[in-house]
Amino acid sequence: MLKTLLIFAFALTLLDAQQQQGVPENAVTRVSDHVHAIIGFPNIVFVVGSRGTLVVDTGMGVPNGSIVVREAQKLSKGPNLYLTTTHFHPEHASGEQAFPQRTVIIRPAVQQQELEKHGEEFLEMFRGFSAQFKKELQDVKFRRPDITFEREMTLDLGGVTARLFWLGAAHTQGDELILVEPDSALISGDIVQNKIVPNMPNADATVKGWLAILDQLAPLKPRYVVPDHGPLGDGSLIAQEKAFLLDLQTRALALKRQGMPVDDAARTLAAEFKTKYPDWQSMGPVANVVKRVYAEAP
Repeated sequence: MLKTLLIFAFALTLLDAQQQQGVPENAVTRVSDHVHAIIGFPNIVFVVGSRGTLVVDTGMGVPNGSIVVREAQKLSKGPNLYLTTTHFHPEHASGEQAFPQRTVIIRPAVQQQELEKHGEEFLEMFRGFSAQFKKELQDVKFRRPDITFEREMTLDLGGVTARLFWLGAAHTQGDELILVEPDSALISGDIVQNKIVPNMPNADATVKGWLAILDQLAPLKPRYVVPDHGPLGDGSLIAQEKAFLLDLQTRALALKRQGMPVDDAARTLAAEFKTKYPDWQSMGPVANVVKRVYAEAP
């Protein structure tokens, strides 16, 4: 029952986001000297150097992946093309077939293991969300990455370096973050977003892990933050994300100590936080966060 509720809430979040119509073409925004982004479902990021371009995330399936490739070709200044994914969920990783064979695919080892374990399961789940998703995810096949790393690696693109790193589990087991160091730009995946409730779709997600990662990101003080979903922002988004999640964790723990059943606490806090944070997007994922807090409590 718990798993069903988690997946149902996740599906509702995705269907709301689907209104963004995937990855739009001819809609690249310049973020900083070397970083460009497409704001869509999801946001796609390009880090452009004189020798190569790093693409972060693919969009949903080949149709969206093809748009990403075309935009990467317009931006690229050098011959080398790299692709990495912030996590394994289909809107972030399932468009890789559209990329040319010469593309060097890079992933954290933990994320690759998670993709191998749960990739097909999530593809099937997403295909069931809508006819559009089913069409976009038709015949998806994943390639083995060319490079995997344990904790971090630095990619020299020519005149700009990208630090790819993994700090532990949060939204998924294999969440990846990317710091474009000369630009002070953090590509934050789902870990830091702009007034979007943290999404914890299943038991692999962790509130404690999420908060620990935010604590490690804070000292970076990025000038730019490019999240996976929603509007861009600056380094203040890290503290904003932590404050919301810590507030929700504290309230959920208080209700658990009072003996309130988890489903009642989820409903109570979804209503409470809708009033307390009126400018945050849909409170649907609050229920999943509450369930994770209850599960992680001693």
